Amino acid sequence: MRPRCRSLASWARLTPRTIQSGATHRAGQTGKGNPYLKGILGEAAAAAAKTDTFLGERYRRIVKRRGKLTALVAVARSILTIVWHLLADPTKRFHDLGPDYHTTRIDKGRKIRNLVRHLEALGQTVTLQPAT
Repeated sequence: MRPRCRSLASWARLTPRTIQSGATHRAGQTGKGNPYLKGILGEAAAAAAKTDTFLGERYRRIVKRRGKLTALVAVARSILTIVWHLLADPTKRFHDLGPDYHTTRIDKGRKIRNLVRHLEALGQTVTLQPAT
């Protein structure tokens, strides 16, 4: 079996469980895992949550809809993923995407094309004019 980042996160028990019964899905606890690794990653996630970086913004985005503890586990998994990739390939270097990554990554041209395509699928004729 080839070692993967996903396997490490599962071993550390930072992957969410899904409890399913028929069509009903609900989240379960992550489990115990390695307590030393989870403790260190939890402290690192709590520290990263207070920063003005990509991980801090990730925490703030998740906390709005899922809660503080779930957001900390998500950031801890992100940190573990970053560490995995840095250790797996020594030539890689860490580059922070920045706190505004999610707001600036929207490709306006693609969004316009998708909206025009949707309107044309509904039988509308679209003429685009730049806003003044």
